[in-house]
Amino acid sequence: MILGALLCALAFANPAVAADQEPVAQSESAVDLLPPDQEVSDVVIELAGWIVATRDTEGYPFAIMDKAAAQILVFDGDGRPRGAAPGLFGSAIGDHTAPGVAGLALREIPGRDRTTPAGRFIGGFGPSIDAGRVLWVDYESAVSIHPTATGVRSERRPQRLASPEPDDNRITHGCINVAPEFYEKVIEPVFARGGVFYILPEKDSLADTFPEFVQSRATAGGKSGKKSARR
Repeated sequence: MILGALLCALAFANPAVAADQEPVAQSESAVDLLPPDQEVSDVVIELAGWIVATRDTEGYPFAIMDKAAAQILVFDGDGRPRGAAPGLFGSAIGDHTAPGVAGLALREIPGRDRTTPAGRFIGGFGPSIDAGRVLWVDYESAVSIHPTATGVRSERRPQRLASPEPDDNRITHGCINVAPEFYEKVIEPVFARGGVFYILPEKDSLADTFPEFVQSRATAGGKSGKKSARR
């Protein structure tokens, strides 16, 4: 199980992270939907350890999203892994949010601007115009997490989500899609009162996106109104 290996890796990277955790109970309660041959990157493991060790979320749950690997990993406020699953991300490679994109209809968003922005975001559940209640990751750029729906059949979103190839997971207008099962069992209960979301960059530097985290690695000598949800 990827989450079991992740818990062990977190304990190795930062013993304080897993000192009071119960691996057996955790493996039974967590939801792991990642393909069995996929690994979680060292950067994700180090970032999760840093988040917990520094209490960067002040006890709120958090998620780390790796666009390049098409993965989303969810942790509770104590840093215990609660779930890992594939995600669908923006079809355009990039970490920016184009000015004014949040106010555009989906069909009006240029292909180059259909990006999932990188960075640290504080979000929570709220209403949207066309998708009901959604989990806003970044309200200002209209980026949310919601379950995958059939939508436009030619986009084949459920099939893309099931693909083990990360490149197949780039199809959305910028939002993050997850399997309905993962949304119901992990996303909704964990983030019922909001949380913090860390989206790794794919073009920008890690130092520009998470400067405090990168500085800590260097110091430690480690490795270097309602809106429509963009769907």
